[in-house]
Amino acid sequence: MEHPARIDAYARAIVGIVGVEGFTAEVEDELFRFARTFEGNDELHMALSNAALPAERRVAVVEELMGGRALPMSTAIASFIVGIGRAHDLPAIVDRFVELAAESRSHEVAEVRTAVPLDDAQTQRLADALSRATGKRVEVKVVVDASVLGGIVAKVGDTVIDGTVRHRLDQLKDSI
Repeated sequence: MEHPARIDAYARAIVGIVGVEGFTAEVEDELFRFARTFEGNDELHMALSNAALPAERRVAVVEELMGGRALPMSTAIASFIVGIGRAHDLPAIVDRFVELAAESRSHEVAEVRTAVPLDDAQTQRLADALSRATGKRVEVKVVVDASVLGGIVAKVGDTVIDGTVRHRLDQLKDSI
């Protein structure tokens, strides 16, 4: 997948910084969750992307949301991206960062949407199953999404595996 040069440059810089500090997995998870929250909340998206708001105010919002719940490095990275006026690129930068970090470990990232949080054992079983299904070493990033109703939907690269209740109901409706 082709990425705009600026997205790729920011993501590679983050990989370099985080790799030196040794917090890659935690920062990946925290930034991934923040990016999904940012995408799913129109009010937050508008506030952080609003160039009319001073950078200090936009950064303060990020620090309030992440501070105390995330590593200082994760908060600093998100604050930096928002502070330089690139909030609209935040999800793409974070997704590319996660992708590059996974590639450095010879893994592929699976974005999994579930109605409820998964524990570590469930996440590992899912990663193992997706690895077998795709023939790739898969790292799972879970997004809790109430619209899923039940089951999961997993996206690994361009492959989507939909095992949700909603999908099964739609299939049943189509067959009737």
